[in-house]
Amino acid sequence: MSTPTRVYIARLSGVAVFDPNGDQVGRVRDAVARLRTTQRPPEVVGLVAEMPMRRRIFLSLNRITSLDADAVVLGTGTLNLRRFEKRPNELLVLQELLDRRVQLDPGGQSGAVVDVAMECSRGGEWSLTRVAVREQTSRLTRRGHLHQVEWDKVRGLSGIATTRGTANLLAVLEDMRPADLANALQDLPDTRRNEVAAALDDERLADVLSELPEHDQVEILAALDRERAADVLEEMDPDDAADLLNELPPPEQDVLLDLMEPDEADPVRQLLKYTPGTAGSVMTSEPVILPPDATVAEALARVREPQLSPAVAAQVFVTRAPMTTPTGRYLGMVHFQRLLREPPADLLGGIVVNDIDPLRPTTPLPEITRRMATYDLVAMPVIDRNNRLVGAVTVDDVLDHLLPRDWRDRDAVTGALTTEEELDEAHG
Repeated sequence: MSTPTRVYIARLSGVAVFDPNGDQVGRVRDAVARLRTTQRPPEVVGLVAEMPMRRRIFLSLNRITSLDADAVVLGTGTLNLRRFEKRPNELLVLQELLDRRVQLDPGGQSGAVVDVAMECSRGGEWSLTRVAVREQTSRLTRRGHLHQVEWDKVRGLSGIATTRGTANLLAVLEDMRPADLANALQDLPDTRRNEVAAALDDERLADVLSELPEHDQVEILAALDRERAADVLEEMDPDDAADLLNELPPPEQDVLLDLMEPDEADPVRQLLKYTPGTAGSVMTSEPVILPPDATVAEALARVREPQLSPAVAAQVFVTRAPMTTPTGRYLGMVHFQRLLREPPADLLGGIVVNDIDPLRPTTPLPEITRRMATYDLVAMPVIDRNNRLVGAVTVDDVLDHLLPRDWRDRDAVTGALTTEEELDEAHG
């Protein structure tokens, strides 16, 4: 194995994993260590890598030919794609040790684990040998001293952690996309998951909640105080916030809606009125809307706004004033590809397309799917009986409601390994 003899594991998180041909197959998310019955430090037996479709698999260290903070390269052979499941005598290093409160010997200083090093012996065995611990300090303006000490000089690494922070685990997770971070949270014990979720800022937590199964969304929201929960709901897209609130009892819905700012709560209240399985229940009430006298240049500037999802940014809806839903009379829409082909000074009213009948709030999901597929659309307008635009259904909204209700739950999608034989296969 071409690799340093000592590797700090937090630095491996997110590192790309390549096959022998140089193709990326996933990213490192953690290391697996096997606890020993003796006083020797745990033996590191492999890495956990995240593959496409959020599947996490086990990579035995024996399969790895190169390992450092830049890349992990696998040797030849068949890659076992069975989902990783931790055995009772194993330890997920980053998940279970980062931020753990420990004490150092001698001296008894207390601190939090910020990283753990694994080291290779002359016989080729990897073990957890050193721990980086940030000393606790009462001074808010100064960070505590960083100690790097031998594994056996740290007390509190085994057993259940009673008090833990989140800063170092969040540092490891901060570069993940919301969907990948949601996947990582599902691997954590419920208490730890709720701690990490609560430590995210409102916008980040809102994005992550939208990627979690409904039962996890509800549990995380319930663990927050109500004022913080309302703040997070305000950061969510109205349709996502409505979906989440639909999982709560009506009295709790009312409490959270009352705590939200009125201009944030009103579109959510409106979405909650629609019958499930209809256009009204799955649409977003905040598509890109411009008047007919807006220019192509103005429309392109709007669809470039970074907070817009690709599906929402794919088209501009043209209406009379007012420009917020429910708008004035709906006139039509312009796809962004058409905008790219027109002179920047041209007006939207001259290129608007209105030859496709809009949806109604009561249009059922199967009909929406059929029409979007027929016309190869990524979004369709939804208008009321007065021809006012009330929202738009995007392809991601449709997929989210066509897939099984538990599709975001990795256990339901991939199936958990339950037998000892399957566990052996998953560990190579």
